[in-house]
Amino acid sequence: MSAQEFAARIRGRERILGYWSVIDSPISTEWIAHVGWDYIALDMQHGLIGYSGMVAGLTAIDSSPSTVGMVRVEANNPTPIGRALDAGAVGVIVPLINNAEEAAAAVAAAKYPPFGIRSYGPMRSQLRIGPVPADANRDTVVFAMIETPQGLANVEDICAVPGLDGVYVGPSDLRIAVGGKHSNDPDVSVEFEAALTRVREAAALSGVAAGIHTPSGQVAAQRLGEGYTFATVASDLTHLANISAQHLDAAKS
Repeated sequence: MSAQEFAARIRGRERILGYWSVIDSPISTEWIAHVGWDYIALDMQHGLIGYSGMVAGLTAIDSSPSTVGMVRVEANNPTPIGRALDAGAVGVIVPLINNAEEAAAAVAAAKYPPFGIRSYGPMRSQLRIGPVPADANRDTVVFAMIETPQGLANVEDICAVPGLDGVYVGPSDLRIAVGGKHSNDPDVSVEFEAALTRVREAAALSGVAAGIHTPSGQVAAQRLGEGYTFATVASDLTHLANISAQHLDAAKS
């Protein structure tokens, strides 16, 4: 799938499935890219990946004809956003967006003039995206993470920001944002589900994509069934530990 095809599917609110990577292991990332996911997102905020690991991971993902690479950048700042896109990411997931102004800044950082402030230097991305700025603007996507109390309160305004392709729920932080004592606190399940409904309805109203982070394929299917348009299953490190533990338990029995 090309970057242009992926961007068109996102903007068309088609159902899309992705996988989350937090470890600097290009070989395993390459294997996962050939499983059939629509995208793999490399986590530069909480993941154990440095810049060279990000470049290697994106290169590994690009070995698959059907999967594209995205990056969750570490901050809403033009430098990490530009570096991720220059390295070949088809899109960026920008964390901790609190309001429309911050969402607009994320869009500006990802787009070349006259629509943004991205500096021109597509060192690797020009092999597949662009290199003409107008084409790169068309073929790259930007998502604002909804995960803070302010972001939830302003989600309708955030979704209406011109050039923003969608919103992406960070469920751990969002559960804490609605009053949870920890990221899986069951005592705020009602508030959490209401927040998820508000986010996906706000996205639908503005005609942008609604994405969400999920721990399993089953939960991803549930959220897509509820109206989210894309979902990520997480993550390589977690699944590596879980599968290893399952085999250990089986061997002991």
